[in-house]
Amino acid sequence: MRLPSRDIANALLDEAEQLNPGPWVTHSRYVAQAAEAIAGRCPGLDAESAYIFGLLHDIGRRVGVTGMRHVIDGYQFLDLHGYPDAARICLTHSYPIKIAASGFGGWDGAADELQFVQEFLDQIEYSPYDRLIQLCDSLALPTGFCLMEKRLVDVVMRYGFNEYAIPKWRAYFEIKSEFDQASGSSIYRLLPGVVENTFEIKPFDA
Repeated sequence: MRLPSRDIANALLDEAEQLNPGPWVTHSRYVAQAAEAIAGRCPGLDAESAYIFGLLHDIGRRVGVTGMRHVIDGYQFLDLHGYPDAARICLTHSYPIKIAASGFGGWDGAADELQFVQEFLDQIEYSPYDRLIQLCDSLALPTGFCLMEKRLVDVVMRYGFNEYAIPKWRAYFEIKSEFDQASGSSIYRLLPGVVENTFEIKPFDA
């Protein structure tokens, strides 16, 4: 696979944060940590590659405050830098179902860009890394790891419900089941702070 090193990936994210600061950056770091932890328990997956994929999945947000067009901005940015495998994840991470129009909040790019995304999705078979980052994207808030249900509702509350929401939710739970089986236990066991962050439990004052 053609990926940047961990150091270069972190530098790319740091640069993106300077260009467009926001909670998406800490979200990306949690996605990377989740991907590394889960991949480390799944035969055939490389934890270091998984971390880099997770770290860069939202790198398209470097261009500014956008909606779903961040997937193609990220793809073009990483592909231009010679990292086609990471670029691919930028396109696939938001689509547990292969429908480009299924993104929450609608498409805010050009029509030909949306067509490119759909044609790209039609031409590929999802790899375990595609599925892993789709999963981890649904487990990480900017404040930490959470139950998938909380993250899915969080997205709908910010962007609105659409006709693809239920099929997407079903797909996310199918992916989770796949990785539960591959890792030998619930993936939640690998993510510290899930209960506390999901239910906003704060430690008692001493």
